[in-house]
Amino acid sequence: MFATLTTKFNEQSKKTIGEIRMILNVDIHIRAMTSHDFYLMVKWLNNQKVLEFYEEPPSKLDEVIHKYVPRIKGEHYVTPCIVEYKSEPIGYMQYYKIQEIDLEKYDLPKNQNIYGIDQFIGEPQLWGKGIGSMMIQMMLEYLWNDKDALKVVLDVKKNNKRAISSYKKCGFTQNKELNHDSLLMEWTKET
Repeated sequence: MFATLTTKFNEQSKKTIGEIRMILNVDIHIRAMTSHDFYLMVKWLNNQKVLEFYEEPPSKLDEVIHKYVPRIKGEHYVTPCIVEYKSEPIGYMQYYKIQEIDLEKYDLPKNQNIYGIDQFIGEPQLWGKGIGSMMIQMMLEYLWNDKDALKVVLDVKKNNKRAISSYKKCGFTQNKELNHDSLLMEWTKET
């Protein structure tokens, strides 16, 4: 099945939307977040199933606006994206170059182009269908090809077995334990 996902990704196209490109394949689109997505974020960031694994407190509309407007405007180092499946928004994804202070915190090399990603599928009925693995693989390829990322890292709660399995399918390996309930995982492009 994963070979099929990779083939679909290799046939994808990219379209420019301002500074951010939209990543496309047959069923999944990863696009720049806009202010029109704030109500979706409020919905997702108040779903207890989502919040069980995504480290955010429940969020009101004003909190979402305050946090994401600078990111949408490019005034913050994090690039926010919305994931669509079959033309319907289903989740959130963000990427960012790891900042100097975090390189030290996570004991990562300073001389490499390292990115971080965070994501969730905000519609729990779509969990366990391979969508998460596909969207992560698409983002990894984008970061490798367009941002020259040599390594991509993410943190995950130890009890999020579904996410850990998805990350491993995408080539992530456990780097280290961050604390009593989280792991740092990393992906390096195989050449």
